[in-house]
Amino acid sequence: DSVETDEPVKIGDWEPENYRHKYMGPVTLSQALALSLNTVAAKLVTYVGPENVVAVAHRMGITSELGTDVSISLGTSEVTLLELTGAFVPFANNGYPVVPYAIRRIVTRDGQILYERSGEGFAQAINDFDLGAMNRMMRAVVTEGTARRAQFGAFDIGGKTGTSQDYRDAWFIGYTADLIAGVWIGND
Repeated sequence: DSVETDEPVKIGDWEPENYRHKYMGPVTLSQALALSLNTVAAKLVTYVGPENVVAVAHRMGITSELGTDVSISLGTSEVTLLELTGAFVPFANNGYPVVPYAIRRIVTRDGQILYERSGEGFAQAINDFDLGAMNRMMRAVVTEGTARRAQFGAFDIGGKTGTSQDYRDAWFIGYTADLIAGVWIGND
């Protein structure tokens, strides 16, 4: 419910802009997330510090090395779709991250197990209060923001959209209490 002003901003030599190059003035952080207001995201990272943003990203499941400048607010470090989708799992999983995997078991024709995935659980990555706030904000992305077309049926869906510079890439990570999915469209 915190309010920040969506306005042209300059951080050092960097001037982040919104998708439509328009500014809305005072908005809640929930509105800013739902509408992908880049200027508000950049301001927020300057307040909390890029190092803290990176620490939270790693706690949520990102394993790639991330840059520690303010542009991290707009996702300027590269991660795979699987890694990004996996980092959204705590929102659907009561705050607990997982390690995404593609192979659960490899078995020979005669039934001998050559490989079986195993692993321990992780500690809760996000506390219940913050989890509730983030889930409310991510639902707003789908109900009133940039991911409105992702809403279907009576599902309670949360998620986030994103684009790269020059709109070469677009992605959406969406989740319900039971499912999580990541979609990427672009030119790698």
